[in-house]
Amino acid sequence: MKKRFFYLSLLSIGVLVGVLISVKLNLLPDLNSQISKTEDTYTPLSIEEAVINVANTVGKAVVSISTEHVERLGGMRRYYFGFPFEDDFFRRFFDDFFGELPEREYKQIGLGSGVIISSEGYILTNEHVIAGADKITVSLPDGREFKAEIKGKDPRSDLAVIKINASNLPVANLGDSDNLKIGQWVVAIGNPFGFALQNPEPTVTVGVISALHRSLGRSLQRDRDYNDLIQTDAAINPGNSGGPLVNLKGEVIGINVAIFSTTGGYQGIGFAIPINNAKRIINRLIEGKKILYGWLGVTVQDIDEKMVKYFGLSQKRGALVAGVLKDSPAQKAGIKEGDVIVKFGDYEIANVRQLVDLVGKTEVGKKVKLVVIRDKKEISLTVEVGQRPEEIEEISEEKHPNAWRGMEVEEITPQLSQKFNLKEKTGVVVTYVEPNSSADDAGIIPGDVILEIEKQSIKSLSDFERVTRSLKGMAMLRTNRGFFILEEK
Repeated sequence: MKKRFFYLSLLSIGVLVGVLISVKLNLLPDLNSQISKTEDTYTPLSIEEAVINVANTVGKAVVSISTEHVERLGGMRRYYFGFPFEDDFFRRFFDDFFGELPEREYKQIGLGSGVIISSEGYILTNEHVIAGADKITVSLPDGREFKAEIKGKDPRSDLAVIKINASNLPVANLGDSDNLKIGQWVVAIGNPFGFALQNPEPTVTVGVISALHRSLGRSLQRDRDYNDLIQTDAAINPGNSGGPLVNLKGEVIGINVAIFSTTGGYQGIGFAIPINNAKRIINRLIEGKKILYGWLGVTVQDIDEKMVKYFGLSQKRGALVAGVLKDSPAQKAGIKEGDVIVKFGDYEIANVRQLVDLVGKTEVGKKVKLVVIRDKKEISLTVEVGQRPEEIEEISEEKHPNAWRGMEVEEITPQLSQKFNLKEKTGVVVTYVEPNSSADDAGIIPGDVILEIEKQSIKSLSDFERVTRSLKGMAMLRTNRGFFILEEK
C-alpha cells in the first residue's frame, strides 16, 4: 500500500513538472494560440501563418494590368525640319525628292496592378495606371486574360475602376483605414512584372506601417491629392501601383500608389491611399459619375509660434487665411484675410492639412458652421461649401523697397514684374533680404509683394515708408505668399 502511494505521488509530481516544463518551453501551442488570439498579439509563427493566409486568399483577387497607348507621328520632315524648311519652296523640293513619308506609330506600354472588388468583374486601381490607355488587358492569377474598359476615374484621388467581362470572381474584403497604427504589420500585393515574366501569380512583400497621414511634395504629386497617405516599408516596386495593401486579417486597408526613390527602385519607403478614401467614391466611379470635392476658395497657411502670441491663441492650432478668392464660398460667408480658422463643423482644426482634407470630403452645397479668431475674438460663421473648380486661380504663389528690418523694397515696375513673374499691380516688391535679419528669420524672400503691414494697405513705396517709419515691436505683414510676422531686433 505504501509502495502504491509512493508511486502515485511520484507520478503526480512527474505530471506537474511536465506541465511546467511544457509551459516554459512553449510546448502547448493550442493554449498559446488561444491566449495570443485573446490578447490580439502575434508570435513569429502566427505572423508567418497570417501572411501565407493573406497570400492564398487576397492574392487570388489581385490582377495584373497592361496598357497600350498608340501615338501617331507624321512624316519625318514635319518633325525633324523647321524653318526655313517649312517654306513652300523647300516643302515642294522634299516632296518631289523623297516622296510622301508615311505616318509612324509608336506604342507605349504600361504595367500596373489592381484588386477585384466585385465578383462581376469590377477592379479598383490607380488612375495613373490606366490614364491615356487605348487598350487595357487584365491578367488574372489563374492565367486568364480579359480586355477591360474604364468605368470611372478620378485624377485628383488617383483612383479608377475598370471592368472585365467575367463573373464569379474572387473578391477582396475592404477593411477600415481610420484606425491604423504605426508599427502594424501589413502585406503589399501586386504583380509588377507579371506580363514581362509571363507569370500571372502576384508577388507578396511584408513590412509594417511606418507612418500615417504622409504628404508628398508638389514636385511628386502634380495635380493629384497625395496628402493623406499610408507610409510602409513593405517593398513596393514599379508596377505595384494599384495593388492592395493588406492587414494580417486579410482586409485591404490601402491601394499602393507610389515609391519614394532616387533611382526608381525600392529604397525602403512606399505609400498607399487609405482604403476609406476609395470607399467614399467607389460607387460614383462604377456609375461613371464625376467626383466632386468641397471648396472654400481660400489660401491658408499653418500657424507658427510667433503667430500664437500675435493672434492671441491659446495654443498653436488652426489655419491662417492668407487670401480669399472673389465671389468664393469663403467671401460670401464673411471669411477675411487674417482670420484663423480653428473649427470646421464638429472638428477642431489643428493644421492646414486637416482643414483641406475635411473641406475636400464635405458634400458640395452643405452648410457648415466654422469658428475663426479675428482681432483675438472668436467669431462664428456659416459657409456653404462650393464645388472645387477644375482650374483654380492662384492667389498665392511662391515667387522669387528703403531698407527696413533687413529687406529692401521697390515700386512694382514692368521690369520687376517680368523678373519675378508678378501678377500684382499694387504693393511693393522685395528685391533683397539680408541674411539673419528679421525679414530673413520670418521667411521673407526676394520677389515677395507686400500688400499690408499691420492691416494697413500698402499700394506704393510712399505707403511703405509711412507705415514703417514709426513702427515698433512685432509687425504682421501680408504678402502675396501669405502672412509673416517680423520681430524688431
